Amino acid sequence: MPDVTNEISHLILGIDHVGIAVPDLQESLTFYQGTLGLHCYHTEVNEEQGVEEAMLRFSDGKSEIQLLAPLGPDTTIGKFLAKQGPGIQQMALNVTDVAEVSQILQSRGIRMLYPEPRTGTAGSLVNFAHPRDCGGVLIEFVQHR
Repeated sequence: MPDVTNEISHLILGIDHVGIAVPDLQESLTFYQGTLGLHCYHTEVNEEQGVEEAMLRFSDGKSEIQLLAPLGPDTTIGKFLAKQGPGIQQMALNVTDVAEVSQILQSRGIRMLYPEPRTGTAGSLVNFAHPRDCGGVLIEFVQHR
């Protein structure tokens, strides 16, 4: 097998966050902030993706989780909760160029959920690799601006 790691490995910087689907954002914030002591540094409603979300940071200042609550039952997170229940919905990787990562992955037969990157949390650019092509894991690629 040819070594193609250099073609993409320099574009992937590390784990950005783990996304957790929750039915009620405020209730979940009470647990993650009050019980575990995480710091919520950003909340927003993303109408395009149908979620209300919160970004929480651990005391190391680097590790983060994202809480995702559906805006309705027919949204991606609403459907996820109905089928799977609350829990880990995706793993997000921090990348330098989400469009280039998407192009490389598509050339390797990985289906991306969007033809072009979309706006994610705090104005970032995002795209997702299909879980059926990634060992059952929905992988989000995040390019911060």
